[in-house]
This record gives sequence, structure tokens and C-alpha cells, in this order.
Amino acid sequence: MHGARMSRGLAATALAASLAVGATAGVAAQDEEVSLSYLVTDVQFDLATGLVDAYTEMHPNVKIDIEIAPGGEELDNLVKTRLATGEMNDIFFYNSGSLMQAINPTEVLIDLSGEAFLDNVAESFQATVTAGDGIYGVPTGTAMGGGILYNRVVYADLGLEVPTTWDEFAANNEIIKEAGIAPVAQTYFDAWTAQLFILADYYNVNAAEPGFADAYTVNEASYSDTPAALAGFERLQEGFDKGWWQEDFGSASFEDGLNLLVEGQVAHYPMLTFAAGNVSLTHPDKVGDIGFFAQPGDDAEMNGATIWMPSATYIPKTTENVEAALGFLGFIASVEGTEAQSTGVPPSGPYPIKGAVLPADAPQVAHDTQAYLENDAAYPALEFVSPVKGPSLPQITVEVGSGLRSAVDAAALYDQDVEKQAKQLGLEGW
Repeated sequence: MHGARMSRGLAATALAASLAVGATAGVAAQDEEVSLSYLVTDVQFDLATGLVDAYTEMHPNVKIDIEIAPGGEELDNLVKTRLATGEMNDIFFYNSGSLMQAINPTEVLIDLSGEAFLDNVAESFQATVTAGDGIYGVPTGTAMGGGILYNRVVYADLGLEVPTTWDEFAANNEIIKEAGIAPVAQTYFDAWTAQLFILADYYNVNAAEPGFADAYTVNEASYSDTPAALAGFERLQEGFDKGWWQEDFGSASFEDGLNLLVEGQVAHYPMLTFAAGNVSLTHPDKVGDIGFFAQPGDDAEMNGATIWMPSATYIPKTTENVEAALGFLGFIASVEGTEAQSTGVPPSGPYPIKGAVLPADAPQVAHDTQAYLENDAAYPALEFVSPVKGPSLPQITVEVGSGLRSAVDAAALYDQDVEKQAKQLGLEGW
């Protein structure tokens, strides 16, 4: 599971932004003409256009040509080929996290460490573009929260408060159940949705075991032998055992789950916040009824959200325009840069940029997720800090959520699934 028109505020702050970016990134002299080529996919074209239009208006001497590339595996192959042959664009858009690690960033990318604009970037994002002692990209696009979508109307009607511990969440579910409402939506027609109680629990895993990702990657820790990691499977089993699901959980689809949530027939849906975009299309008048909170753990003092981070913009070592490229990345990593991105692609989540403000009409779940980032109560999902993920997790979690397999057995089975994948990747320790 592992996107802009210039805002009114952007024009007013253009001069200040220009000075700030120039000071931090060594932009080419104002009268020196320079051209950059920016590789993006079609999905990011509008977002990239917003950034380029805003930046080149501020810096008329800079021209940035956008090249559109295919996505998915074709993009992976194109990026790796161009980096290997020295033919990469001056700047390019690509994944953060484990896929970035696969392009050997320390050898082929410009290290941004020491650039003042990195002070604007949330540390939780920096972790996803770090390799060795270097930091190699700036966030381009918005983040997604992974946790619990909830119906705010149901919560208000029942006088419930957002839980910060699992025990509080369980207690809320019993009150909701007594009111004749299914506490939690599960939608196993779309098996990928069954993974959320495990994947969204990673903030809690990292809080309890800060070195888990590194140990997991080299086969020194696993789900079955780490209580904090096993807890996600146990929480999924608990939901089934306590009858929290709606009756048709086995055949319901992702769309069904959202409809049930919006209509107040269920109170919670473990999900990624991108789903707010679906709600805005199907129930535009109900988007504000849906909120988001982090999947709770055992300790309220350690409450925080698992975040699916956006991709990033990088600079290859082969560019002949390092200073100009750094200037553009500095703009991307600024509040003005986030405003430029929002002009063509309304944000469905928060920007991992300090001081960034979401538009007032952004979905409630985006504002809720941003609060976790602002409070430094966020950490990337495991797939952003480790390349190890087994392909059978959806099927395994469906079995647990359906009462067909225990949490302990599921964790052990998933460890076997992970081992096969890690060996295919040739990872050390496997």
C-alpha cells in the first residue's frame, strides 16, 4: 500500500519567498538564464505545473520544462536506467522510502544535508529520504494518515471523545454497539482493506521498539517474536471476537464501507485518509462529518499517527545546474511552495512542511492528520523505513478478521511470507 492556480497569498509573499529561497539554496544570479528539466508522471503533472508556474514567475530567468513519464514499474525502470546512464533530468519526481533506497541514492543523488530549507521539512518525512549520512529529497505532494476514520455525528450524538488508548477505543465501541450501531466497518471483498489494523499500528510499534525497522530488515526481529508488532494482529482478532464488525463484513467492498460510515451505520473504518477524496465525490455534503484519529496504543502519552508519506523531488549528481535545482527544491520545501501545489490539486492530506496551512475547504481528515504532524506525533509507515513486506498480508488479515486464524498463528505465517520476499530481494541477514 505502498498532485496546482496561484493562491492570492502566494503573489503577496513572492518577493519574500524569492529572497528566502535564494539565500538558502544559492539560486542562479537574477540575470543568468538557466533551464531545468523536471521528470514527473502524469498523475503529478498538475501539481508540478503549479510549482513551476509559481517559481518561474518569481524567477523569470529560470525556465523549467516538465517531462511526463509513465508510472508504476515503467517509472522504476526509467529512473534506474537514466541514473545508470547519466541521462537523468536535472530534477525528478520519485518515491520516498524503500523504493528510493533501491536507486542507490548515496551514489547517484545530490545530498541535501546542510541546506537551510531542510529545516522546513518535518523530521518524520526526512527519515524516508535518508540513506547513510545523507538526506536526498524534499516532499512533493501531501501525506496520508493511516488509522481510524470516524463518524463525527455518531460521536457527538453518543457524547464520545476521540480515544487516545486502545482501552478507550474498545470502551467507545461497546457504547456504540449498545446504541445499535456497528462499531467498526470491515470490507473483505477488497482484501487490502483488512491490513489497516496492522499497518496503521506502526507508530505504536516504533514507540515501543524504536529499533524495530532496522532489526526487522536484517532478520533480527519479527512480528511473532515482538509483542508490540504482534499487537496489531491481536487487535484485529479482538474486533472479530467482540462482534465489532457489521454483518456483511465478508462481502462488503471498500465503497460499501465508506457508505456505511458516511450514513452512520458504522462508527469507525480503519483506513487511509485518501478515502476522504472518495467521500467528497459521492457525498460532498457529508465530508465534514468524517474525521480521523490515530490508531490508539496502550499509552496515551505516546499517542501518535502512522503516516504514509508523499513522494519527493530529487537532484541527480549528473545535473549541470545544481544551484538552480537547489533553488527550486528550496521553494518546494517552503510554505509558499505548498500553496502553489494546492492551486491545481486540492490537498487531501497535510503537507509535511512546517508552517504549511491547509485551505479552509480541505477535508476534515486532512486537518486532523496535520495536527499529528504539527505536534511531532507522527512516524512513517513501516514500508517507508524498511523494504520488507510480505505479499500475503491481505489474505492473512482477512483470515484473522473473519475468525479463521488466530493472531499468533497469523503473525508466524506472515513471518514466513516476509522471509520469502526478503530472500528474493537479496537482503542481508536472510
